[in-house]
Amino acid sequence: MDYAQLTAPCGLPCFACYMYLANEDERMRQLVSRELGIPVEQAVCPGCRNLQGKPAHLPMPCRIYPCAGEHGINFCCDCANFPCDYLHPYFDNAKLWHNTKVFHLCLIRKLGLEAWAQNKAAQVLADYSFKKFTL
Repeated sequence: MDYAQLTAPCGLPCFACYMYLANEDERMRQLVSRELGIPVEQAVCPGCRNLQGKPAHLPMPCRIYPCAGEHGINFCCDCANFPCDYLHPYFDNAKLWHNTKVFHLCLIRKLGLEAWAQNKAAQVLADYSFKKFTL
């Protein structure tokens, strides 16, 4: 798998996203359609980079993808301005994986892309989605 192509500049792992997984899984596509209230044929995504940062399921244009291109970087953690306000988490989207971006980027920087992708990315999303907060 091409983890560089299937990881968004913001650090989100497209390869572990339910919208990406729905490309090959009809049951997942049905679930995504029902949960997001979108037609089944729109309940898939080939990944951020494959859409030049413009996935149809996002409610607004992505600011991060074009910024990474302007800075000539693959991932925000490679930027001198990391972390910046484009990566700011927001409470109204706390249920979405977008609030895990900075953590993913820190792990990419620390572990390297391949090790993060193979050993941590999916678990971070699962923990964020299903585990209870602990200190």
